[in-house]
Amino acid sequence: MTQAKTVTVKSVTAKSVTAALLIIGDEILSGRTKDRNIGFTADYLTNIGIDLCEVRIVPDIISEIAEALNALRARYTYVFTTGGIGPTHDDMTADAVAVAFGVEISEDPRVISVLLQWMKPEELNEARRRMARIPHGAELVENAVSKVPGFWIGNVIVMAGVPTIMQAMLAAVGPKLETGPRTVSLTIAAGNVAEGAYAADLGAVADLHPDLCIGSYPSMADGRYNNEIVVRGKDAEKVAEAAAAIEAFLARLQTEKV
Repeated sequence: MTQAKTVTVKSVTAKSVTAALLIIGDEILSGRTKDRNIGFTADYLTNIGIDLCEVRIVPDIISEIAEALNALRARYTYVFTTGGIGPTHDDMTADAVAVAFGVEISEDPRVISVLLQWMKPEELNEARRRMARIPHGAELVENAVSKVPGFWIGNVIVMAGVPTIMQAMLAAVGPKLETGPRTVSLTIAAGNVAEGAYAADLGAVADLHPDLCIGSYPSMADGRYNNEIVVRGKDAEKVAEAAAAIEAFLARLQTEKV
């Protein structure tokens, strides 16, 4: 059974492009809905050269959303949000974004035009018109799945919470994002060597490579350790150097066990 472990990520270099993900919704915090967007977003951004540095989850409260947005957008290159842009009363993200940026929000004719492409005018009720309310100054984010767009204002990109729709929106904005050097990652199998046996050696390697993120990920299968050590960084040579040092001390520890 895999045991979760927290690894501290070292600060990124000045050349890195950074991001935060703000997940919005009472249903996530209550456990009713299981988030499926963090992993996808992390993979997508890592693959294009953006470092996802922080994830927050906040309830459907305008002040809480706005406060988190202002904190995150001041710290990172981009902030991506998921959830809270639907037609019901508890979808408050658009209003919160307007509050955070200090701008007005109103029905956007561009969104109304999109809505009328797939529904009759008489079907455009008050609830559906709520989805057309966009903070002033925002650009629209295309939605190839359900058509209702997200939006982009400043460095904040607002997307739906439904995974398939969120993924389509992320694909739409991806080519427009500033990107940096991609992260190189190497995984070293520690096998049945326990963390306690290699912790000191691993710490020494980490001290010698302060620009890298080095983490130990323990798990057990059939009553045996099956640990992995992951080395991540922007410099492939430094990553390989650290990985070689780790492989060397693991080989020594394995020999000592025999």
